Amino acid sequence: MHGRNDPPRRATSADVARLAGVSRTTVSFVLNDTPHQSISPLTRRRVLDAAQQLSYAPSAEARSLSRGHSSSVLLYLPPARALSEDIGDMIERLSVLFAHVGLSMVIHAWTRRPAAQVWSSVTPAAVLAWDLRDDDAELMRRNGVLGVVSWTGSDAMGRWITGPREEEIVRLQVERLTRAGHRHLVYAVTGGDHMHGAAQWRYEVLRRECASLQLPEPAVLHVPADPHGAAESLQAWRGRNPAASGVCAHDSTAALAVLSGMRVLGLTAPSDLAVVGVGDSPAAALAQPPLTMVALDTDITARYIVDVITSLVRGAPAPPIPRRSGASIVDRSSV
Repeated sequence: MHGRNDPPRRATSADVARLAGVSRTTVSFVLNDTPHQSISPLTRRRVLDAAQQLSYAPSAEARSLSRGHSSSVLLYLPPARALSEDIGDMIERLSVLFAHVGLSMVIHAWTRRPAAQVWSSVTPAAVLAWDLRDDDAELMRRNGVLGVVSWTGSDAMGRWITGPREEEIVRLQVERLTRAGHRHLVYAVTGGDHMHGAAQWRYEVLRRECASLQLPEPAVLHVPADPHGAAESLQAWRGRNPAASGVCAHDSTAALAVLSGMRVLGLTAPSDLAVVGVGDSPAAALAQPPLTMVALDTDITARYIVDVITSLVRGAPAPPIPRRSGASIVDRSSV
């Protein structure tokens, strides 16, 4: 017997069956939309109305048992320093698209715990991580995780994101700067002297692009995300790289940090340094001067991620690689 202050009991399928006047098996057939069952429209409506009246929702565990596998996708976020401005939009798109294919997304913030401990506590059908060691991925697959993909991994999704998608982003930055006459380029990134994974592979793509165009090897500018720290770093860096004039910023935070440091030093863009960032945002448009940016179409990337994971979960053939990343230049005044 429940006391007055006890939390309300969650409705069960037995409660739905009792209210609808049917068996629990019929409730299961209706709510799971089980095919090839001769259930009348009137009975189906009674079950659905009862479930709605009781605010009944089957637990994830119950759904997993009825289907023989989990229907959740674990999204394992990267450390905060590696999060880009468009991550919120990406997460929202992924959540909607996964729901359309009958999968639910579970978000887990980055932790220092081993990856194996994180995924095993959730028992998902698939894992989507930003950075995942190959041995961790293989361990998950051996233990029944149907789809394991990583943003920077060696799987099909990772190869597209760190390959063709990244190459298109960098190519747009370099094309815009070289068209404005800049040959000595620099890669700007916020944080300490050690670049995070996403910054490391973007810089490698930039190095290859510069080499293919016979441009000097790009320098690296580590710039703090505060005006005076940015100014100190920028001043010291310009002393070592006096010829560099075009900045390929990792994201809008790095681009804004460069502008902020320039302002403290009395420098202006684009006359002293031209700047192109990645991941357009309202802040980029409000900067002084407004920032030229590479805008990203998160929908193309999100759809490909969902298609890859869905094919792995269902044992279907891999989807075709997108022919374009959807990246485009938004021209403003910083170049």
